Amino acid sequence: MIQLNRRHMVLTALLAMSLTANAADRATKEEAKEMARKAVVLFKEKGKDAFAVFNDKQGPFIDRDLYVYVLDASGNVLAHGANERLVGKSLAQLKDADGKAFVQELMGHVTANKPGWVDYRWVNPVSKEIEAKTSYIEVQGGYGFAVGAYSK
Repeated sequence: MIQLNRRHMVLTALLAMSLTANAADRATKEEAKEMARKAVVLFKEKGKDAFAVFNDKQGPFIDRDLYVYVLDASGNVLAHGANERLVGKSLAQLKDADGKAFVQELMGHVTANKPGWVDYRWVNPVSKEIEAKTSYIEVQGGYGFAVGAYSK
């Protein structure tokens, strides 16, 4: 009987460690907001040269499932930490997995020069699954600096 309880305790401990590790692999909304703000600080210091830093997969703006992407008011991508192939493309008509025109919302923040949150569903670069995501966008110099946090 005691051995069964020990096994149960060990299995419970392993499960708890696994769940904690998964939670640690996911960034929080506050971490996303903080990274967007840091991206604006770097942009103020380096101008458009900061875009290369945001695109650097080994750089300081890639953290677990967090990355910076930069859009202008027309939806053109100027930097994208998860997919550099999107740089130079317009995402103005892009919709999420549910058909939501979330880039239009992001563009609205840039046009209004107003920070904020936009919710949508997107592929998580870590899990490779479509998940709920909320992106915080800061605006500076006519550009939107966005970072999103995923939640399953």
